[in-house]
Amino acid sequence: MADFQFVTVWRIEASRSRVCDAVSACLDWPRWWKGVVSVQEVEPGDGDGVGSLRRFTWKGRLPYRLTFDLRVTCVVPLTILEARATGELEGIGRWHFSDEGPVTVVRYEWRVRTNRTWLNLLAPVARPVFKWNHDQVMRQGAEGMARLLNARLVSLVHG
Repeated sequence: MADFQFVTVWRIEASRSRVCDAVSACLDWPRWWKGVVSVQEVEPGDGDGVGSLRRFTWKGRLPYRLTFDLRVTCVVPLTILEARATGELEGIGRWHFSDEGPVTVVRYEWRVRTNRTWLNLLAPVARPVFKWNHDQVMRQGAEGMARLLNARLVSLVHG
């Protein structure tokens, strides 16, 4: 398996509650996040969403799709949303939310490994291309959220 670690930071001029609501409402992501092909609810969670299981299909700029399940494992309202991925990707995704004045800082950490044979075979040489593809998907998310919230995307940083 090939391991990947990505960190993306969005700074959006919108309230933290509006940004957190948009991220938490992942069933709506295909409406505003271009890279999200579909999100299906598999199992509901508790009142905060902990335990919920959703199946995501993503498509970046490269000609392939990835489908995996995300189970919410931790919610600290307005601060952290964490989920465990299983399927074609396995690992942890964690959203952190904070404020810088009128700007909400969204830090997304994505630590995963691939379960698709061809991705694992190509990873040693194609890793920079896979990172570029991930970065493009995250750019689409930041720009889509800014449009959804009618807010200014102050900055976008890929680590």
